Amino acid sequence: MRFATISTRTGPACAVQLANGQFLPVAAAGVQHAALLDGSLQAVIEGGDAALAELAQLVARADDGDPSLAALAVSDPELLAPLPRPAKNVFCVGRNYAEHIAEGARAQNTTIAVTEVPVFFTKPCTAVIGPEAEIPIFPQVSTQIDYEVELAVIIGTPGRNIAKERAYDHVWGYTILNDITARDVQRRHGGQYFKGKGLDGSCPLGPVVVTRDELPEPQNIGLRCLVNGEVRQSSTTAKMIFDIPTLIASLSEGLTLEAGDIIATGTPSGVGYAMDPPRFLQDGDKVVCEIDGIGRLANTLRTV
Repeated sequence: MRFATISTRTGPACAVQLANGQFLPVAAAGVQHAALLDGSLQAVIEGGDAALAELAQLVARADDGDPSLAALAVSDPELLAPLPRPAKNVFCVGRNYAEHIAEGARAQNTTIAVTEVPVFFTKPCTAVIGPEAEIPIFPQVSTQIDYEVELAVIIGTPGRNIAKERAYDHVWGYTILNDITARDVQRRHGGQYFKGKGLDGSCPLGPVVVTRDELPEPQNIGLRCLVNGEVRQSSTTAKMIFDIPTLIASLSEGLTLEAGDIIATGTPSGVGYAMDPPRFLQDGDKVVCEIDGIGRLANTLRTV
């Protein structure tokens, strides 16, 4: 199934996408499970298999033409970030594609080695914005704003010290994340990632979350980033240095992953700062991140 959070008169609401492309608000559709009545995607995720089973029946009825459900479906809703306010910081992975490491080394005229274990950092909840939302530029803070398309994993079943061979059992679904980065801020703060990647609006997320069964081979899908229609990044998740099970196993060592946690899995080559000369994002630029099987996440840059 494919889930989104849509804007309604009463606030954000979790909706499931039907075969005709319309979105059915979950809580309004006569559901019984408490997690579905809550009206948020976070609650649906926490509801586990039982919540999904009831929703599957609901979607089947709607796709079969149930008039009571058809009346509730929305054709062109305003999509918000699927998880508008994650319960925790978004977990991110740095240096997870060899070609991206190589381009960074060339741009910095230095040697950057592949690490033995994944490099983790986080983006704060205040960085999360949805599809079509404007990415703010703060010229007094940064003049070197960059893009990074990434596959994001959504955790469903909580766990700690998760074994690699059981990692996918803990995955609920997948979405697209754009790891917007202020390169000059990152360097100014000693090269550590958090500040330069944590500015407001620096974590576009969406447009939908697809459940794990919708993307059976997440380690072999295409991902792209376009700026004003120009393809800047184009690769495949097969090129990750640390695959998804490794990332989950490593991150969960002594650290409990919970339902709704988001893990961004790293970006391929083609980022702006590594070009010659560098090409950073400017006011009015439109950035589109695409991942096969999920969709298209588009945002425009605006100076504030």
